[in-house]
This record gives sequence, C-alpha cells and structure tokens, in this order.
Amino acid sequence: MLGSSAAGIKAHEWDQQRVSHTIMTDAAIKPTPNTCAIPRRYSDFATFGDALDYAAKTAKGLNFHDPRGNLAQVYTYADLREDALAAARRLVSQNFRPGTRIALVAETGSDFAALFCGAVYASAWPVPLPLPTSFGGKDNYIDQLSVQLSSSDPAILLYPAEIAEMGAAAANRQGCIGMSYEEFLALDAPDCELPSPAPEDICYLQYSSGSTRFPHGVAVTHQSLLNNLAGHAHGMEIDGEDRCVSWLPWYHDMGLVGCLLSPIANQVSVDYLKTEDFARRPLAWLDMISRNPGTTLSYSPTFGYDICARRISSQSNVAERFDLSRWRVAGNGADMIRPDVMQGFVNAFADAGFSASAFLPSYGLAEATLAVTLMPPGEGIRVELVEEERLSGALRDLSRPARYRAIVNCGKPVRDMAVEIRGENGLARADHQIGKVWCKGQSVMHSYFRDPEATEACLVDGWLDTGDMGYMADGYLFIVGRAKDMIIINGKNHWPQDIEWAVEQLPGFNHGDIAAFSVETENGEEAPAVLVHCRVSDPAKRVELREMIRDKVRSVTGMNCVVELVPPRTLPRTSSGKLSRAKAKTLYLSGEIEPYQLAA
Repeated sequence: MLGSSAAGIKAHEWDQQRVSHTIMTDAAIKPTPNTCAIPRRYSDFATFGDALDYAAKTAKGLNFHDPRGNLAQVYTYADLREDALAAARRLVSQNFRPGTRIALVAETGSDFAALFCGAVYASAWPVPLPLPTSFGGKDNYIDQLSVQLSSSDPAILLYPAEIAEMGAAAANRQGCIGMSYEEFLALDAPDCELPSPAPEDICYLQYSSGSTRFPHGVAVTHQSLLNNLAGHAHGMEIDGEDRCVSWLPWYHDMGLVGCLLSPIANQVSVDYLKTEDFARRPLAWLDMISRNPGTTLSYSPTFGYDICARRISSQSNVAERFDLSRWRVAGNGADMIRPDVMQGFVNAFADAGFSASAFLPSYGLAEATLAVTLMPPGEGIRVELVEEERLSGALRDLSRPARYRAIVNCGKPVRDMAVEIRGENGLARADHQIGKVWCKGQSVMHSYFRDPEATEACLVDGWLDTGDMGYMADGYLFIVGRAKDMIIINGKNHWPQDIEWAVEQLPGFNHGDIAAFSVETENGEEAPAVLVHCRVSDPAKRVELREMIRDKVRSVTGMNCVVELVPPRTLPRTSSGKLSRAKAKTLYLSGEIEPYQLAA
C-alpha cells in the first residue's frame, strides 16, 4: 500500500532532470497542429474517457509555455492518454475503487492532466484543489486544503513536489495518504482491467475557489460534462481551424472545464501560461496569442482584460508587438462584466487588430457544470441601461435624478439548456421583469457531495435555482446581481461567512458581530467591506483594532478591504434572528448605519 509523502525533489529541479516522451528539449520544438485528418466530434461521447480516446487519434494536444510565453513542453493527446492509462493502473493496483475521491492540487502541467484523466479512467473521482497563493501564508493554505479534504473525504492527496511540506501536513490532518505527483508516477503500473463507467456515473467533484469554511463539492456526471462541453463547441461555433490560449487555473470551473476538458472533448489544441506567470507578466498572455498562428479562442474574467489594458496604457508599440486580428472569441465570464473595462481594452488594443465584436459574454456556474448562456459569436458586448431602483426593488425617489446602470447581455442558453426568470412566488416572469435565474438541462449537477439538504434547497423538479438575479429579453439573459451573499472580486469567489469567521477568531468578538459584503470604491472597482460591532471606546485602540481586522481579511482574500467599526447591536437581523448581510449593506450605503469616525 502507498506510504505518506516525503519532501522529494523540488518541482523546478524535477523539470530539469526528467526525461520522458512528454517533454521535448529540442530548440526547434513545434506546437501541436490546429487541424487533423479525422472528423471533428463535438463531445458526442458516452464518457469522458471515450472523448480522450478519440482525441488521442489526432496530432493535437496541450502546449505548455514558460513565464515569458515561450513554448517549453508539447504534450499530445496521445501522450496524455498513455500517461493517464498508466496512472489509472496505478490507482487500481493500489485498491482505489470506483467512487474513491482522488484529491489533486491543480498545477497547470502535464502531471496534473495525466492524474486527473487517470482518475477518470479508473472510475475514481478526481477533486481538483487550489495551489497556494502569494498571500495568506502556509498555515492558511493548509487550513483551506484541510477543510476541502474533510468535505470530499479522499483516499489520497497528490500535489507538486514544491509544496510537499504543506500538502503532507494537510493530508496528515485529514488522515489520508499524501504523495507528490512524482512519487505517485514512479509507482509500478501493472497491467490490469480498468472499470467501465456509465454515462450517469460521477466523473469528478468541483469545489468553488472561495469555498473554504463551508465547501460545496459539486458532483458532475460524465453525461452532464459532455453535454455542457458540446454546448461550448456549438455555442462558440468551434471549427477545424480553432486554437485556444489560456492562463486560467485548473481548480476553477472555467479553467478546468472550459480550457482543459472542453479542448480534449472537442479536439482543439491549446496553449497554456501558468496563472502565476500571468499574474507577474499579464501581457505574456497577449504575446502568446500573437505568436501562435491560428489562435482564435481565449477566455478571461473582466479583471484580466483590465490589467492588460492598464499595463499597455503607457506604451506606444502596440501594433508592432501584438497581432490580435485572429482572436475571434474573447470570452468573458466568472464575475460581473464591466462594459467600461471592455471598452478600455478595445481602445488599448484596436491598433493590434483586436475587434470589439470578438467579445463573447457568458454566464455560468459550477452547479451547471459551467456554461448556462453564451453570446453568439460576432455580436460582441451589448448593454441595456436600467434604473438602479429597479435593480434593488426600491421605490424611486422622485426628488432625485434617476441613476442608471449598464447591464450586460450574457447571451442565449447553450444547447439543451432552458432558462427561466421566476418571482418570489415561483412563477415565471415575462421579458424585462427582474427575478431569480433558474436553469434546467442535462448539464445541471447531480448533487452536492454528501449534502442532501443543500442539494434539495437548490434543485427542484430538475430546475436549478442559481441564486442570481436577472431578466430575459428576446431570448437573451441579462444578469443584474450575483448569488445572494457571494462576494466575487477579480474573478474569485469569497464566501462572506469565511471572512466573518476569520474576524471572529480575533479576541473580543462573538458570532454575529461581523457582516461582510462587497462595495464599489471611488475608482469603480469592487472591494470587500466588513462592518464590525465595536465595544472599544479608546480612539487609539479603535484604530489598532481596525488595522488588525484589515490584516486578517487581507490574509483571507489577498486584498485590502474597507473596515468600518459600528456600535454594538447595529447590524440588522432577519425575522428568525440571522444576520442580514443584504440589509446591512443597504443601510450602510444609505447612511443609516453610521460607523465610528477614526483617525486616518
């Protein structure tokens, strides 16, 4: 049986030493092609393993790039299938049976891809988990992993060698096996019979990136996955010449499903830049699109486009450096789409051939596998101006001029997906009437793993209550608000309970003393805000308390936040006594909650 992990070789050292068919060290390394001789199939397979079997018949595959966007490794789908089958045999030979959870820290690279697909071939359930970030520290990362491991209850946690200490600590806390990728891949892979999953069997578990204290593992079946991947292909009108570029993390549904599993099932070659490399050099993303002939598809949350436009604003060599003329689908999703940011990107890169019509807004969530709606290619970003009072349900104050917000059209339902807007009475609403967004289709999740109450709360007669607010107009969906309490900033979800719980751990606070939500700052960006009951009277001590809270929230979110100390018993409650974040936000923004005035 497998043993627990030792530290092993550092990841960068391993990459330099490893010799296998998956790495090509020749200076004339060539990327996988865009075209192939066999007919394209749009995810019309019984299982995801069948999809990889078919993709392996092509010369297409995954292409990994270094921090500057230079091609470093070519990994064909044939290579991926061979390595995945070997990984599956290792799992089966170690008595990991169908349905066993295999937790995988999702580093962008061939090892994770092989291990994820190997778990699928073995009928185990891969569970992608996040890499550590540059903020929060080692202990916070181990805590985050431990909570998600406790929820998914895996038999083993596999991780890159460079985080072996943290991975082993989390595995030890959970009581499961912990091993580095390299240690696992060095095990024998004896010939054995692999299980044959059915389309209705679970393929993998997907966790929200922001779900730390209260995680929900979304159970996705093979048929749900493939149905949604077919929806991507038909909705984006993928053809034989398309090629994808991505920097999105593989633990997030948009990165995993949209930019790894979809290219496999729809036979598209894809080029990758690691997420941390994008964070350091965002323009390397656009360099890759420019230098890879035939690149036509790439996705990003709003903040990715924003940071690129900001980085290039002081430069004048846009036309010489970039060629974005072939980019026909510039997808946008994962957070609220800001039309002003999108216009800023167009202004910055029009000289490089970028067309505003390439923007493809979308709406989706992990509970629907990924995509719910997509804008038809070529239609670009379309907005409607809606009075803010309509968005909040408040009555219009006729003594003040009306304020409007631009609401982005998020497109039409993907193939086999139905979308309805429902009122509080559960009845469908007509066009331009705001209500809760519900969707129904084969790609809606099977369940939340081991959480029947949460599953029952959001799945009703096959319909999924997304929790988001929006309206329909002529078959298009407009999203006006996010899930009830979710805070989404820079494409990452932050559960307010996680922030509140973190602050509650500081001395002197009780449950219910903190309310967290997002607010718009003076520059139009969003930031987390925290209202905190304060029982300290000394002004200097209040300032110290505010900074302590700010540091704690920064350790959870990686961002500076707005901290407001308010008098005790200020935060509103629902009729059942629960904290009402929505009402707290409304009262704070309206000035009815008056924070203590503190020195700068």
